[in-house]
This record gives sequence, C-alpha cells and structure tokens, in this order.
Amino acid sequence: MKTIPIAIVDDHTLMSKALENMITENPKYRVVMNQPNGEDFIEGLGNASELPAVVLMDINMPYKNGIETTEWLTGHHPDIKVIALTMEDDEKVLIKMLKAGAKGYLLKDMQPSILFQAIDTVFEKGSFYTDFVAQKLLKVQTEDAKNASLLSDLKEREKEFIKLACSELTYKEIADKMCLSPKTIDGYRDSVFVKLEIKNRVGLVLFALKHNLC
Repeated sequence: MKTIPIAIVDDHTLMSKALENMITENPKYRVVMNQPNGEDFIEGLGNASELPAVVLMDINMPYKNGIETTEWLTGHHPDIKVIALTMEDDEKVLIKMLKAGAKGYLLKDMQPSILFQAIDTVFEKGSFYTDFVAQKLLKVQTEDAKNASLLSDLKEREKEFIKLACSELTYKEIADKMCLSPKTIDGYRDSVFVKLEIKNRVGLVLFALKHNLC
C-alpha cells in the first residue's frame, strides 16, 4: 500500500510530537519532516530526500509564519498541499491562509478522524473544508457582496464627500471645498448614512478606511 508523506510545521513541540505519534500509528501515512517554523521547513525542503505531499501547517510561528510559508510553497512547490492547523477561528486569518494557497483549514481541537479525512481528501481531490470553514466563507462572501452593492450605489460626488469627511474639515468646510451649499452637503451626508447603514461620521470614516475610499 502506498503511504502519504506528511510534513508537520508547528512551533509547539508537544503538539507537533503528539501529531507525529498519532499520524505514524496509521499505516496509511508517514511523517517525513517535523519543523518548528516556516524558515526551518523551507531550509529542510532543500535537503530533503523525499518531499511531503501534504503539510500540516500552524499559522502563528516565529521567523516565518504559516501564511508566509504557504505563500512560498504555492510559488515554489505548488504540488505540495497545505492544511492549516490552528487555534484561530478568525475569518480574516482564514481568508489570508486560503488566499496564500492552503487547501484545508482545521481547528486543533478537531477529532483525529477529521484530520485523516482532511489529509486523504486534500491528497486525492485537492481541497477539504469543514462545515465551520464553509460557514465562515459564506459569511465573508455575503458581506463582500453586500459591500460591493453598497459601493456601487454611491455616486461620484458622494464618494468625493466621503473622502473629504475622512479629513479634519467640518461639514461647512467640506461644502466650501466642493463648491456646494451646507444644505446640499447635509443631504449627501444623510444619503450616505442611509446607503451605508451607518449612524455617524466615525462609522463613515471606518467604512471608508476599510474600503480604501479615503
């Protein structure tokens, strides 16, 4: 029976050793590398007699974290599949890891059966996402679609108003700058607040910063 070569990259020694022991007990897999950070892992790949097919990658590590290491792997060894193993359920981290090229994303408190299922699926089919990850991705996609719709509803003059609202100018000074009456600026403000579902100027600035409107 052909076994799947696995690499573990995790700076928590107890965690990585426990993972290695659990994986090697299963005859379907063998651990060919176990490194404490991305830098050591990349260096180890250069000297490896056998490359891993699947990498179990921690995200928060010194020297080179999981996102940076996954990006490097995607560029240099695209055939090596990465499964993120983390305590983080932060959707921003999840998106960064998936954009870097990870093919799976598991929380470290998962059942061993889920880990083996993920390894098999990633190795054979290319990607594996739990319901947890699917829900997170759906939430992000829904929010992205909503924000895209909100942005498309803004008129050019409203975008100009938003940009000026990010400055220290008062609404009256913004009116002067845009060669409009204060009453018209009040109309822009009220319209933008309704469209973007925000209540005050602070919320407007935060939205603008998030979407590069400033």
